[in-house]
Amino acid sequence: MASDILIAFVSFAAVTLFTPGPNNMMLMTSGLNFGFRRTLPHLLGVALGFSLMVLLVGVGIGAALTSYPRVYAAMQWGGVAYLLYLAWAIATSGPPTRDGEGRGQPMTFLGAAAFQWINPKGWVMAVGAVTTFASLAAFPLNIATMCAVFGVLGLASSGVWVLFGQALRRLLSNPRTVRIFNVAMALALVATLWPIAASLWP
Repeated sequence: MASDILIAFVSFAAVTLFTPGPNNMMLMTSGLNFGFRRTLPHLLGVALGFSLMVLLVGVGIGAALTSYPRVYAAMQWGGVAYLLYLAWAIATSGPPTRDGEGRGQPMTFLGAAAFQWINPKGWVMAVGAVTTFASLAAFPLNIATMCAVFGVLGLASSGVWVLFGQALRRLLSNPRTVRIFNVAMALALVATLWPIAASLWP
């Protein structure tokens, strides 16, 4: 295994996982509205679901989809539309109740795992990693290594964003402030879609 390529890949994975994106915006907002315990299935769904996505892209599904650009574009547009819906749901969600639990329900494990397949940033990360760092090791060790790194760092980054959202509860104790925060996070989520939407627009 090439150590220099491994270091480069770990750096790539850390930067892409810890920086803001649809998953992290939703995890932080869920941490604020529902707390860490209720957000845990969402957290695990994101980390493990994305690792599974990298595995399947690595064994050929990604190549098959990119061979059919219209299908790939339709999936990306579907992801953009669903993220806009989620942004609306975040913006209109109520503040936590007196017992500290947010109204509504956090995303489930299966919902978060399935979401990775229509997450535009997730596709860019998965396809980019598999194509750029394929020389990390011989197949299938290279794909297994990528899945393991994304899984471990994904759990860490998701946990950090959820804890950050939960920590904000102490600062955002006023219901009006929480509503403003939710709207701001919804707008931030929409902003993450701009590069993808711009690339899809003819």
